Amino acid sequence: MKKIALVLALVMVLSVFAGCGKKDDTTTKTEDGKTVIEKLNVAFVPSRDPDEIVTATEPLKDILKNQLAKRGFEVKEVNITVGTSYEAVGEAMSAGTVDVGFIPGGTYVLYDDSAEVILTATRKGVSVESTDPKEWNDNKPTTKTDEQVTFYRSLFIAGPSEKGRAVAAKVNAGEKLTWEDMNSLNWSVMGSSSSSGYIYPYLYLRAEYGKAITDLANVVQADSYGSSMARLASEQVDVLVCYADARMDNVEKWTSEFGRTESIWDETNVIAVTDKVYNDTISVSKNSSIMSDEFKKALTEAFIEIGESTEGKEVIKIYNHDGYQKAKPSDYDSEREAQKLLRELKEK
Repeated sequence: MKKIALVLALVMVLSVFAGCGKKDDTTTKTEDGKTVIEKLNVAFVPSRDPDEIVTATEPLKDILKNQLAKRGFEVKEVNITVGTSYEAVGEAMSAGTVDVGFIPGGTYVLYDDSAEVILTATRKGVSVESTDPKEWNDNKPTTKTDEQVTFYRSLFIAGPSEKGRAVAAKVNAGEKLTWEDMNSLNWSVMGSSSSSGYIYPYLYLRAEYGKAITDLANVVQADSYGSSMARLASEQVDVLVCYADARMDNVEKWTSEFGRTESIWDETNVIAVTDKVYNDTISVSKNSSIMSDEFKKALTEAFIEIGESTEGKEVIKIYNHDGYQKAKPSDYDSEREAQKLLRELKEK
């Protein structure tokens, strides 16, 4: 027994030293007292075309390095990637292979055992703020306002297909769509942790019809809003669910890349509007080997300053972010309630 106890004690001591060795390999100190971080891994969810995100966020690498250097952290390399799905980014944060994630509230809540929210995005509001889809259609095109908001809505957008035009005509005539109308359509949705691409549309269908996305007869899951819009334009699907300013982001692509000859505003209509969705987050991994309290503070301050600068705003506009404000977990309690209800509904 004494031998076994001795062996166990030795294993524990070696484990401690191994852990300390890993930390030392990750961060070191310079002569002037800066903490050196060899690599900072930042991941974005694929809410836009991944190549477009990578190109737009390339300047963020140097901007972030400079901001962190001002706060005592010398980052040798900033590695920016786009996840294959929202869940892929959440899983990478859980594994500690991604240090910082630009993720929506739904994804943060789903992975908040291993992700910690530090900031929420602010964005410009949109010119229509109504739960009546007809108002969105009567006041096209939707435009941005100067008002800074911390929420957005998810829209059900019907496209130029025959069925898409038919349900839009009903809405614009003041008729309420039936479940049969909804179920007759071909749908494009995002992954199940996407707030505007799945969770809030799911809750809308449940509240209005006692049904859910999982009850729809014809649903395909898209890997990005860009591919979802492409499907809508090609009439592969009749309707998609997306964040409220998605059409503004695809005005040019609708004709230049997606093959349409008419404007996106002429060929699409809103057929349903969800409740408010709290804005996207910048979250950090609780399992990252470099994520000390000091580094989290530096990241928080750095991203706030980036959001206030002209060059920074140019980078973050890819996500329709206008700036950032400090966040706390309780800001997303309504999202937690939505997720809880969603899980309960799926288990029934």
